[in-house]
Order: sequence, then C-alpha cells, then structure tokens
Amino acid sequence: MARRLRSGYTTGACAAAAAKAALLLLLGRPRPEQVEIPFPDGSRHCFAVHQCAANSGQAWASVLKDAGDDPDVTNGAEIVAGVSFLPEGASCRNSLPSREEGLICVRLEQTGIFLCGGPGVGRVTKRGLAIQPGEPAINPVPRRMILAAILEGLGSKAGKTVQVVISVPRGEELAEKTLNKRLGIVGGLSILGTTGIVHPVSAAAWTATIEASLAVAKEAGLKEVVLSTGRTSEKGVQTLLSLPEEAYAMMGDYLEFSLLAAARGGFTTIHLAGMWAKIMKAALRIPQTHVRHGALEVTDGLALLASLGADQPLLASLKEVNTAREIHERLHEQGKDDLILAVCDAARRYAEKVSGLKVRVYLVNSHTRVEHHV
Repeated sequence: MARRLRSGYTTGACAAAAAKAALLLLLGRPRPEQVEIPFPDGSRHCFAVHQCAANSGQAWASVLKDAGDDPDVTNGAEIVAGVSFLPEGASCRNSLPSREEGLICVRLEQTGIFLCGGPGVGRVTKRGLAIQPGEPAINPVPRRMILAAILEGLGSKAGKTVQVVISVPRGEELAEKTLNKRLGIVGGLSILGTTGIVHPVSAAAWTATIEASLAVAKEAGLKEVVLSTGRTSEKGVQTLLSLPEEAYAMMGDYLEFSLLAAARGGFTTIHLAGMWAKIMKAALRIPQTHVRHGALEVTDGLALLASLGADQPLLASLKEVNTAREIHERLHEQGKDDLILAVCDAARRYAEKVSGLKVRVYLVNSHTRVEHHV
C-alpha cells in the first residue's frame, strides 16, 4: 500500500511563526520552544522554534521550513524574523522609498506594523505580480499571516509600532534554483503561500507560477509566449527564438491549463516546446501530461501513427516497444521523419483548437537540440 504523502508549511507560514516567536521574546516572555499561529482558514498550527535571541531592544527567531513531501528547493531553509519596537507614532525608518541598511519596508493594512524584506528575501522589479515593483517579495497572504501573528502576540499592546524584518540565510543562492529571476524578483527568495499549507506536488503551486509568468509577459507588452514542458525543452527552443526572458513560461505537465491561460492573456502566438513523450501526449489530446494521470499507452501511440498514415509493416515492427521513447527511436532509425513531423503537427492542431491562437510546436531532444518544428 502506497504511503500517504505528507503536507508541509509554506515560507509565509514559517515567517509568521518566526515573527510571533521573536515578538514574544521581545515582550519579555520565556524563550519559546514552539509557537502557535492562526491560519487563513481559521485553523491553528504549531511550529518549533529553531533559534531565538534578544538584545538591545530587538529580538529574532527562526523556523526551519518543513515542506513535507513536496520537492521544494526551500525545504529545510531557515526563515528568520527580526522584531523591534519603534517610537510611538513613528514610521518605519526604512519604509519606502528610503532603503537604509538595504531594507525595503511596507506598512501592513494601515496598522503600526511595518514589514521589511531583509537579506535573502527578493525584491519585485516587474509588473504583473501580486506585489508592486520595488516592494519586498512577500506575497499578500503571507503578509496577512504575519500581521495576524504579530497582532495576536501583542494582545493588549496592539497599538505599538513594530518593525518586522524577514530574512533567509542562503536565500539568494536558493533563488537561483527557482523562476524568480524570470519573474523579475531579484536578490533572494519569495515568501509565498495562499493557505499556509504546502501540498505535495501541488497543482495550485504550479498553476499559480504559470499564471504569474504569463502576467509578467503580458505586462511586458509581449504578444508571443513560449510554453515549455521543462528546462531541457526550454533551453533548446531558446536557441531558435529571439524573445526576451519574460516570454518564457514553464508549464510542466499543465498543457490545457497553460493554453487556456495564454488565450485569456490576450497573446497572439504560442510557441510550444517539449520532448517526444509530451508532444505525443499533446497529439493524443491529453490535457494533463504527467505520468500519474496515466502513462502513454503504446497502443494509443500506434493508433495515432496509423491515423497519421503509418503503414502496417511499420506498425507491426513497433508492436513490441514498451515506451514512447522507443517509438521515437524506431521511427528515427527507419527514416520516418515524416511521421515524427506529423505527430508534431497533430499536437499543434490540438493546441490551436484549445487556445484559439496560432501555435508552433518544437520537438526537443535530451541534448537540448530542436529536432523538428512545425
């Protein structure tokens, strides 16, 4: 029996927990070993405090992100919150547009709580995201969670002016493994989350990233976008297209979702890049191409080839293959590039039917070379 995958917590939830722990320490409470915070759905969750300390009117605490069974580059990252009180009625000394000490701060919902992005937290530079350019890359729900955690911790002292600085050691290094640069987020990670919970291989996380990428492309005034199934196919197609980095959106396996999102975005042309198995699934009109939604059945692949003109001797020679990759290898060995192109064209027709836009399809091999495009 398969083990049930374990959920985890977002960077936003960890930041809120760290902020409350630091605040409690600043208020003179005993060193907290754990802290409980409210979540957007009304539930409450408890976090272990990794480290904390207080001195000279400031306190800080950290929480280690536990992403559960989600393959997230931030899993295990230390999310740090520093908290200090400002003089009554004062504004944050680093609030926009000033950037003293490298901090950029925003006021949270007209309260006396100021939130700052410290080292390892990115800064937004492009329009189209939920956060305005120039602000720290701490998304709206994490901001509200941090505010709720701080107000809860303040209790009767809720009128105090508080500065909260979120930082992530090695955040800039970790951000290189994300899509932040393409989205115009520089200098570190984004503090993310819509519910506080990370679900394993989260569809919501993927689709949110796709929509954010397309929003950036739209704000950049682009009319053409590139939807790729992964880094290999994206790298391959970049050698052919003279498009800015904002044009590229990594759709993963969310084919139909991405096509419809591009249509809603008002683009005129889609460049669809993928490796053979994904292109063949598109030709078979499969809207979600991940293997967990069903491996590509060889019989379906052969039926597709038959519909595209493959003769019986060729089909008979392919009956013993086990994978889509083997089909491609056999076709290539037998000089059947016309059928490979026909599969690409079938994928193009499907994508155009779904999106209502002009689509070009690029077949990329494992060496990041575009073998065919239609």
